[in-house]
Amino acid sequence: AILLPLSGSSSDIGESILNTALMALFDVADSRFVLQPYDTQGTPSGAILASKQAILEGAQLILGPVFSSSAKAVASEAKLSGIKMIPFTTDPTVAEEGIYVIGFLVHEQIRRIVNFSLEQGIERFSVLAPATPYGETVVDAVAQVIQNNGGSLNRVAYFEPSGSNLNDVVRQFADYDERHQRLLSQKQELSKKNDTISQAALQRLEQLDTLGDVPFDAVLIPEQGGRLAEVSALLPFYDIDPSRVQLLGTMLWHTPGLGKEPSLVGGWYPAPSPLANANFYSRYAKLFGINPPAIASLGYDSLALSAILSRTGRKNPFLATSLSSPSGFSGVDGIFRLLPNGLSERGFAVMEISKDGPITISPAPKTFEAD
Repeated sequence: AILLPLSGSSSDIGESILNTALMALFDVADSRFVLQPYDTQGTPSGAILASKQAILEGAQLILGPVFSSSAKAVASEAKLSGIKMIPFTTDPTVAEEGIYVIGFLVHEQIRRIVNFSLEQGIERFSVLAPATPYGETVVDAVAQVIQNNGGSLNRVAYFEPSGSNLNDVVRQFADYDERHQRLLSQKQELSKKNDTISQAALQRLEQLDTLGDVPFDAVLIPEQGGRLAEVSALLPFYDIDPSRVQLLGTMLWHTPGLGKEPSLVGGWYPAPSPLANANFYSRYAKLFGINPPAIASLGYDSLALSAILSRTGRKNPFLATSLSSPSGFSGVDGIFRLLPNGLSERGFAVMEISKDGPITISPAPKTFEAD
């Protein structure tokens, strides 16, 4: 069964996921495999009704629903019936034994970008995030990854999602007033001296706006669109030198046109391998006449995984040991594996923003390391 919002305000998302699931059905499934769609109407109550109908009609595995609230509502129905479930949400709190979250988890994105940064010699991290549940989740993930892998989280600051206090927050984040005052004091001391060395030093300081470095080597900004451009432009304005402080992002950065903002050029972020999914998106556009949203690929991967497991011919091919195979699976967006605790791991590439578009600076892994 696949549970999707096929009516209501999110029907376009549901239809795109169903389209990709049908692509996988024709690509991978054999004649014994049956895909049955059910409409959740985009609500928890609709998802419960859809899941009950699916279970009554003999579903052995549930794919979906899309939204966190709907997935949590359906989970109890699935567990009572002994049916495994693969929801498309990115909410890790949905995950548990038998409920496998296949979405692009924030922790996985952070793990990739922080570990890559550590490999490049970056050790002191900071986060400048919106005061939202997403921003808080990113901060928690950075702290956890650093605790497990090394480095230090030296500064965290939150700004209002509306951006109303952004200027003040970035100014304080940059220690601008303190560093500017340090410069003024140093210039004042040097101006009292008439020797050549002091005067030369004073002349050099005249070119600066602050004195001293910020206590971090990288700043992670989990934002997108106009707000991201605004934040990134304020950093050099308050004398955080982008040539000395590496900008980092999440998959929110995986959108075209970021290279038009000069302060973002050179920034790094994790993303699915562009080599892995280019053919998929091209096929979708030819078949359906539009480009699908990023979440649509989860329909293909979950259906392909299900179809491959069903080929074993077992009475119940969707056992936990099969779904959570340590070697994982190769999907549209690269390799992924479902873990026994319901979370998932992915193999992301690391992209760098350039004026002409994103560049892959660290390719996505093709296999998972042996545990």
